[in-house]
Amino acid sequence: MALEASPFPNRCAAGVHAAGWVLILPCFWFLDRLIAVCMSTTLEQTQRQEEECYLHPLKVVFGSITFLILFLLTAPIALLGFLLWAPLQVWRRPFCYHREATSLQCETHCGFELEGKASFGFASANLCLLPDSLARFNNLGHTQRRALAIGECIAQGVGRPNIRIFIDSPSSCSTLSPSNSIVPVLTSSSCSATDRQTPPPESDVFGVKAFNGAVYVPCGDTKEPSAELPSIQHNSNHNANQQGPTGQRRAPRALLSQGLGQQGDVPWEVSTLFPANVDILCLEEVFDKRAAQKLTCTLSPSFGHILYDIGGYACQPPCSCSTFKFFNSGLFLASRFPIQEAEYHCFQNSRGEDMLAAKGLLAAKVVIGKNQKQKKVVGYFNCIHLHAPEGDGEIRCEQLNMVTKWIGDFQAANRQSDEEVAFDVLCGDFNFDNCSPDDTLEQNHCLFEEYKDPCRAGPGKEKPWVIGTLLEQPTLYDECVNTPENLQRTLESEMLRKSYISPPIPATGSPLVYPETDQPWIGRRIDYILFREKSISKHCRTEVEEVSFITQLAGLTDHIPVGLRLHVTMDS
Repeated sequence: MALEASPFPNRCAAGVHAAGWVLILPCFWFLDRLIAVCMSTTLEQTQRQEEECYLHPLKVVFGSITFLILFLLTAPIALLGFLLWAPLQVWRRPFCYHREATSLQCETHCGFELEGKASFGFASANLCLLPDSLARFNNLGHTQRRALAIGECIAQGVGRPNIRIFIDSPSSCSTLSPSNSIVPVLTSSSCSATDRQTPPPESDVFGVKAFNGAVYVPCGDTKEPSAELPSIQHNSNHNANQQGPTGQRRAPRALLSQGLGQQGDVPWEVSTLFPANVDILCLEEVFDKRAAQKLTCTLSPSFGHILYDIGGYACQPPCSCSTFKFFNSGLFLASRFPIQEAEYHCFQNSRGEDMLAAKGLLAAKVVIGKNQKQKKVVGYFNCIHLHAPEGDGEIRCEQLNMVTKWIGDFQAANRQSDEEVAFDVLCGDFNFDNCSPDDTLEQNHCLFEEYKDPCRAGPGKEKPWVIGTLLEQPTLYDECVNTPENLQRTLESEMLRKSYISPPIPATGSPLVYPETDQPWIGRRIDYILFREKSISKHCRTEVEEVSFITQLAGLTDHIPVGLRLHVTMDS
């Protein structure tokens, strides 16, 4: 599907749609406030403890009466707006597209063309950006404020330089986490999206040598590094002029992987910042339109290509007798690379509260650049949000079957013979984990034979270093998890995270025995980033460079964002 900024084919349809929404919005907002004024988050309850006991009941009573009256007064106007808005959904394309004005050189990756290898970063996060009243059912409020804060947090994390610190010592050869580097960063005036062509110069700050984005810290009993050593760690995705206040962070922490350097394992970390230089970002539950626009404005300097307001409204497919969709899919895609093609599909088998949202799959094809033979290099990126209610494993398996077919059809229709495919990634909120007995059906789905999960040891078994990504909603604002640093420390401690990560779900009629003997307590990991090697070019080899569990959005969402960095080598 050709990408257009407006989801409507002409300005007339877009104008009528906007007029209809203007008529609906006041009534919608008053209804939202009517429900929200009666519900409080645990944070608000704590803050009210110092107020006079009669103030809050008065606010609830008078607020409810006021918003109810305003809702009833604006309802006839909203009905008129609805009659304008609903029929236009037949002609609406399933997403809005925002493109930041940048040069083509800044949007392409030169790693394959210069060196025959490149590193790509991906991140996924469920933000629960529902209308304020509905978000409060998840113990989250103030959707618009959270959207702005989340956008600023993500922009701060992904825009900083990707610096790694290596300790040269007979007793330590570990890599220090780039998320908390204490080394001053270099500035540059080069392109913001990808400063990939010219590596940064060597610098010497307080006796610390920096080469090409890697920092070498010599110890007293070691020799000076040779010039060839740092070049191994050259990062083609170095982004020099987008940086957060990393100098204010505390001392660096080592990567926490218990199996780092062991055969069959991958480096991983619990990071207080989003990974530097994320190339493609997938967000879920961005249902609120105004929140989506705030995220777009905040993230567009870092991601030049954004798809938002993804999904259809009213009856989907149009003119059918399916359930009326009041919300879009909630998916949000931000990419540094140009999006050449995009396609959306809506799940037709949802039930319960999920029937009100157009959850589905977004498949996208991005243009990365050229290889050493000047052939175009592309990548495929897919986002999904599966059925949520517990105990509906059969529905989720049917949706995974649809996802597998839709991705295959999309790639078959858009693959060109003169292109090289560098990656094929699938991510999102799957709403099932790999440790709950109740999710056994989904854990054994054939999708996991096609796509690799770097955190998965097998069906129903996680790798020992994995951390659950679903937080317990009643304790979102406890001191142990209300800041990125506190949440990081809690996740690192198996004893502490038991109180804040959702536990596995037992099978119906069976007691839960978890964890198994000599196995760590992990909790529910329902946010995934998977990759497939069968569908990429035969000249490409993929290695997992790092897996991240991100705590930067502590107190802003009930999920822990995840990150994945892949290193792709392309044989000439």
